[in-house]
Amino acid sequence: MPISTEPTTPGAATTTVPTPVAVTDQKATSLGMRRVVNAFFYSIEGIGSTWKHEEAFRQEMMLAFVLVPLAVFLPVELLGKALMIGSVLLVLIVELLNSAVEWCVDLAAQQQRHPFAKRAKDMGSAAVFLSLLNCLLMWVLALAQAVTAGRLHW
Repeated sequence: MPISTEPTTPGAATTTVPTPVAVTDQKATSLGMRRVVNAFFYSIEGIGSTWKHEEAFRQEMMLAFVLVPLAVFLPVELLGKALMIGSVLLVLIVELLNSAVEWCVDLAAQQQRHPFAKRAKDMGSAAVFLSLLNCLLMWVLALAQAVTAGRLHW
């Protein structure tokens, strides 16, 4: 039942505040699951949109399609495999975030160029660059460790 408050000034509108409704555990669970399912489909939509509009993301995805299976089958320790695959996924994550920043900056700076817009785009690009360097480092270290352990031969 809404709560009605008296107007503080004559002629002012009456404000109604809805009372909280108790949510049963079953309803909360179904709402929670609906949010999870919706979030999943929004995520898939975001990946698809980035694939469609961002060349760099397509290139990095192609690299991931090669590197992730390669990491699985290389004779590297389990931790090395995890670091190799995780570093590839990190590149994709950072590229998604960079693309989102770039689109927002482009939208905000439609009418005029602003030095902050360039700075934001450069920072996003730097983040992608650092994630790529991290990926390279993880792969080199994991492979070097496998070579020194005698599991991988050049």
